[in-house]
Amino acid sequence: MLNVRHILPVFAAVLVSCSGIKSASVVYPEKGVSQQLANHRKEAISKVHYQLELDIPAQKDQKIGAVEKVSFQLKSKKYSISLDFKEDPAKLKSIAVNGVPIQLLHVNEHIIIAAKYLKVGENVVDLEFTAGDGALNRNSDYLYTLFVPDRARTVFPCFDQPDLKAVYTLTLKVPADWKAIANGGLKDSTLAGSRKTYHFKTSDTISTYLFAFAAGKFKSAKGEMDHLKANFLYRETDTAKINHSLKEVFSIHGSSLKFLEEWTGIPYPFQKFDFVSIPDFQFGGMEHVGAIQYKESALFLDAGATKDQWNSRNNLIAHETAHMWFGDLVTMNWFTDVWMKEVFANFMADKSTEAITGKEVFDLKFLVDHFPAAYGVDRSIGANPIRQDLDNLKDAGTLYGNIIYHKAPIMMRQLERLMGKEKFRQGVREYLKKFSNGNASWPDLIAILDKYADADLQEWNKVWVNDTGRPIVDYVLEQKDHKISRFSIQQKPEYGKDKIWPQLFEVSLHYPGAVKEFTVNLNAAEVELKAAIGMDVPLFVQFNSSGQGYGLWPVDPGMFKHLYAINKPLDRASAYISLYENMLNGRSVKPAELLSLFIAGLDKEKEELNLKLISGYISTIFWEFTDADGRLQRAASLEKALWKAMGNQSSANHKKLLFKTYQDIFLSKEAGRQLYQIWKDRKAPEGLKLSEDDYTALAFSLALREEDNSAILKAQLGRISNEDRRRRFEFIMPAVSSVPAERDAFFKSLELKSNRAKESNVGVALYYLHHPLRQATSVKYLPKSLEMLSEIQTTGDIFFPQNWLSATFGNYQTEEAVQVVTNFLKAHPDYSPKLKAKILQSVDYLFRAERLLKK
Repeated sequence: MLNVRHILPVFAAVLVSCSGIKSASVVYPEKGVSQQLANHRKEAISKVHYQLELDIPAQKDQKIGAVEKVSFQLKSKKYSISLDFKEDPAKLKSIAVNGVPIQLLHVNEHIIIAAKYLKVGENVVDLEFTAGDGALNRNSDYLYTLFVPDRARTVFPCFDQPDLKAVYTLTLKVPADWKAIANGGLKDSTLAGSRKTYHFKTSDTISTYLFAFAAGKFKSAKGEMDHLKANFLYRETDTAKINHSLKEVFSIHGSSLKFLEEWTGIPYPFQKFDFVSIPDFQFGGMEHVGAIQYKESALFLDAGATKDQWNSRNNLIAHETAHMWFGDLVTMNWFTDVWMKEVFANFMADKSTEAITGKEVFDLKFLVDHFPAAYGVDRSIGANPIRQDLDNLKDAGTLYGNIIYHKAPIMMRQLERLMGKEKFRQGVREYLKKFSNGNASWPDLIAILDKYADADLQEWNKVWVNDTGRPIVDYVLEQKDHKISRFSIQQKPEYGKDKIWPQLFEVSLHYPGAVKEFTVNLNAAEVELKAAIGMDVPLFVQFNSSGQGYGLWPVDPGMFKHLYAINKPLDRASAYISLYENMLNGRSVKPAELLSLFIAGLDKEKEELNLKLISGYISTIFWEFTDADGRLQRAASLEKALWKAMGNQSSANHKKLLFKTYQDIFLSKEAGRQLYQIWKDRKAPEGLKLSEDDYTALAFSLALREEDNSAILKAQLGRISNEDRRRRFEFIMPAVSSVPAERDAFFKSLELKSNRAKESNVGVALYYLHHPLRQATSVKYLPKSLEMLSEIQTTGDIFFPQNWLSATFGNYQTEEAVQVVTNFLKAHPDYSPKLKAKILQSVDYLFRAERLLKK
């Protein structure tokens, strides 16, 4: 094996001497997958085929043997070619190129194949190696791959870039009692003693990040989805959840498939459609062709599930199904445009649910799902644009977040409204057909859409896609003889340079027994609402009543006493969001005032999504924007109001939302005794259904408030029969422990990557570790949490850095915590800009709380 000690700069061409004979130029790439390397390979390589065989032992600590054959067409052999392999080179046992064994050259996470071994036309590289474990997610009796965005290279040598699509022929050797699925259909399987071999058919043409398989002790169900059949692997053991969910899961997939085929005009484009649910999966789902992965708890719901949980499942399934066209059939050239696949998946998922539920329900759901999450990032000084630059795929994980998942669908809906629904669909259909089974960029799409639009989309694109932030909107209403004489609307940026956000939104004038709604085209810094001139002065004005406009909207003080008399649930939801955003900006309403206003609506609000919205706001204001003394003063009255509202609400789901809020905020001993009895007897309040998961959450909530909580935690552990959920509980227990030394040891354990393997569980544990009731002892963890961030970004999956930060800093409000962040950023002036942005996004509440509580 050749040890290269001195690595030349990226893409430096050098002459390598062997026995005095000069060879063709050898390219030594930098670590990761740079855009320069990707462009070079895209120009030179085509028709890639991976044939991969993995021998997976039953024990997760044993090595996985692998053999691989990579074939590809080479346009020119001017330079060397590199395969990406981010692993210990000692795991590579042999390599042969076009039948000739060669000496291994592994440099900066790449296997370098000198040009002298290559030929123009078809080339074949044979490798024997031990597979890397980096993205195999191995558990005691199952494993699954997760290669997005560039983690295929941590398991096997490959060209790990999205625009070098390939086909895969996979063979898996696994324990005899394991089941398995992969991208391709099952060709055959053979049994020999305690081992089973699965031979899968060659897959469709896909990018490396979409190559996937799952294997282990799973149950299997088959079902119909419109005109397709699917195989579903799962590990859930709760009979009630299984009975309530299996049929629905297949049905939702079928509805989504039918809608997308009709909307796109393209039949389902791949050979099969299977999926698997995974306990404690890192994401909600992942769109692997023929082998979609889902978080098990998101699919399996019981009779006590809330409307929000049902909606979330519908959306998740529709989202992953939409990816089959948006992301899988047409894939971005480079992860700069990863947002494209995500925006279309979310946007089309929303549209498919609109076709089922109707416009009124869709509009409300769209508003509640997307706007608070988008504002949560865009209002911060760390806001990022929808489209971001990316030099190297090793940093692609930093691009993910609520801007691409939530602001982008809002942007896309504004774009559709600007163009008209039919013209928008025609443009998207042309895009899908033109780039089917290939790759494309946002400029490719916007150029096509521009042909169908009357407006200048290139200019519109600059502020909505390539820039950050939201507008602050205000207005001037002048009157004469109780008639409106002037109605002027202005916008300005919340931060930074002057710019305008061209958008359409609605303004409603509320009168006794009547509402007059106007559509406004806010295409300048100031516009006049001339249609309102001459009308009577209203009781109050409501901006963005339809919930489609994006910005910080003005709040008319006259709305406060009429808030719960607003007739449409959509209008009320928009008002709730505007009130909350204005509170955060120190405009129009203070935290204590808004808390009282929302508490007054707990038994008045009858729409479940709205009740979830305001109950969530109540919890946040209580913990984040009320100081410790204020919480003690308000706790008893808030507890009383929640319990009373729970009794007054007739819907079981409404009661559950209020019970969850009560469980979250309670501080009094009386409330503690009441909840303890409910948990101990496993007897829910009248009209309410609680599942095992609900009692687990209640146990943690009670444990946070006990001086010695070991008995509660041990008792709850003994109640959990499902092994996957038991392991989850056991992992979280020390983070909730009443013993500070146990919490210290838990946090210390997170320094090891292996202890962060179940990232979703880490996030939950951190929430409890940094709960407001524990912050006196947990604030000391903050400096180390920031120090670990860059390593977490390198080793974790795409959402983990943000989840790590949010779970850590989400509930702090003190000057001490502010100082920790300030000191860290000052001490690291050259810190990664994208990670710095993540920090600033995550501490937005902290900085706002510190300012608001001083007032």
